[in-house]
Amino acid sequence: MTDPDLLYSEEEEALRAAVRDVLADHCDPAAVIARAESDAPHDLRLWKALTDGMGLAGLLVPEERGGQGATHREAAVVLEELGRAVAPVPYLTSAVVATEALLACDDAGDLVEELASGRRIGALAVALNVTAGDAVRTVRVEDGTLRGELTGIADAAVADLLLVPGDDGGLHAVDAAAAAVTPQPSLDLTRPLATVALDGAPARRIGATEPAVRRALCSAAGLLASEQLGIADWTLTETVRYLKDRKQFNRPVGGFQALKHRLAQLWLEVVSLRAAARAAADALATGQDTEVAVAVAQAYAAPVAVRAAEEALQLHGGIGMTWEHPVHLYLKRAKADSIAYGTAGAHRAALAELVDLRAP
Repeated sequence: MTDPDLLYSEEEEALRAAVRDVLADHCDPAAVIARAESDAPHDLRLWKALTDGMGLAGLLVPEERGGQGATHREAAVVLEELGRAVAPVPYLTSAVVATEALLACDDAGDLVEELASGRRIGALAVALNVTAGDAVRTVRVEDGTLRGELTGIADAAVADLLLVPGDDGGLHAVDAAAAAVTPQPSLDLTRPLATVALDGAPARRIGATEPAVRRALCSAAGLLASEQLGIADWTLTETVRYLKDRKQFNRPVGGFQALKHRLAQLWLEVVSLRAAARAAADALATGQDTEVAVAVAQAYAAPVAVRAAEEALQLHGGIGMTWEHPVHLYLKRAKADSIAYGTAGAHRAALAELVDLRAP
């Protein structure tokens, strides 16, 4: 077994720079806030730039199946940058979760290529708070059609393809146009949830639910840590910048010792989060100690991302409390991410089982 590679390669840094440039052009905070207030929170123009222009939807897909043949390490870099911008695009749900589920299915056919190209957007019809290994809600399978209702499905409103678990143990591909998708109240306005109702929707069984969902949610949890890293890194950087500029008693607020200590502690936590997120991405890419690395990353990531966003909100003072300042988007994304694909507590419990350190 080799030690995980926590450093970024030159290619990964080049990818980061390219993604950041696209986000700078298409995803400024004011536009994200305005879109979050609208009936169409997803930015499909940005999605097209990331998929058609850069091919990022196919990073996890082998070249022979129409993808880029990259690894989870590259996908993690993309998610860091999307987290830094709280970008309202279905990258995690389509290019990671739905794509990984399809890659685990024997009869996915050309659906993998369609998601890899960005021509279609996929969503796994499993509630956002479910973790790998949990039981998932299913719908009834009746003569090639599906009937039932599933709730808490992230980005279902923008999906063209739904991957739905059936009570026959299979995962079924459903055209989203055949389902009734109803928005649910969501804390994170940039990653909205929805209820999916199926009433005799035509479906095609593409594989077994259990291995597909387990693979998809394990990858989702591991790469979510990179998104949480992006959130924490942006909020810390922006807070330091603000405290250097803001003056009180004719001196920068950031010069006060109490605030220096808070920021120094937060910096240490963010650096540790970076190591945990990189270890999870590397483990997913190499297949070594994947479950342990993912559990460690998620046990640590959520509390750090939430605390970084909370500190940013508080240390920005009155301006941080306004709707016009984007820090509330980061706090809402961090809080929503803290229950996505399993809470920190659930991952600590899983880790205890994995390394045989169960509580007495």
